[in-house]
Amino acid sequence: MTGLIVVGADGSASATAAVEWAALDAARAGAALRVVHVREPWAAAFPPAGTGLSEDVRTRYCQEVLDAAVGRARECAPEIEVTGSVVTGAVVERLRDEAERADEVVIGNRGAGGFAELLLGSVGLGLAGHAPGPVVVVRAPARTVHGTVVVGFDGSEHSEAALGHAFAQARLRGARLRVVHGRRTPVVPSHTFDYASLLEDSFQEEVRTARQRLEPWREKYADVEVAESAALTHPVPLLTEESRDADLVVVGARGLGGFGSAVLGSVSHGVLHHAHCPVAVVRPRP
Repeated sequence: MTGLIVVGADGSASATAAVEWAALDAARAGAALRVVHVREPWAAAFPPAGTGLSEDVRTRYCQEVLDAAVGRARECAPEIEVTGSVVTGAVVERLRDEAERADEVVIGNRGAGGFAELLLGSVGLGLAGHAPGPVVVVRAPARTVHGTVVVGFDGSEHSEAALGHAFAQARLRGARLRVVHGRRTPVVPSHTFDYASLLEDSFQEEVRTARQRLEPWREKYADVEVAESAALTHPVPLLTEESRDADLVVVGARGLGGFGSAVLGSVSHGVLHHAHCPVAVVRPRP
């Protein structure tokens, strides 16, 4: 733990929501907050036609975006240390570098550019798939506190890291933790006799194994109220529904199955697109 949380700011509404979320999370954890505005170097080479924006104007704009974000963070959590910096480079690469030195990175789900109708921007997808540790994607300011953290757990290395982050978040918030286990794909051939019974038996064995792996975490965080939920349903709709009454959903970057070379699994990808609350995607640190 470095005692530092990093948040990306670009002046968009979702980035402002991310700044607010990060400031409150830093206050809960007793951490410092670093606000980063990334200035892409090629932006100056391609000004919108007829704007005639000078380098000084661009520089001043970037500083104003940063100052506004830092000011908002201090308003939300005046007790924490807040610093800010304008850095130059590709957004995903620079924020990934910041993640190397931070406990978590927080970003908005949509930046100031791109297609507004998309639910999740390229920065969110790129960062969640590559950055070490938790990446929190925030869509909008929280209007209600539910007192619940939800985590998807399938026993994989990534979901184990997600479970650790979820327990820590639940403790910091004084919240309940809901551990959700679903089934992504069948593991028995569809032509097998009594297919439904075998599928159910296989799933129940998975649930028992997951509960056994959950026990050490229960002992470590004995002060956290834990509830478990298991259903023979794909994890994405399960976690999406749970997110309606949650303050945070936590998933691993990749789970069991799928392609080992993929940086972001189908479950984490789906939850990022459809969850109704902030989502933390956790990739184990080396």
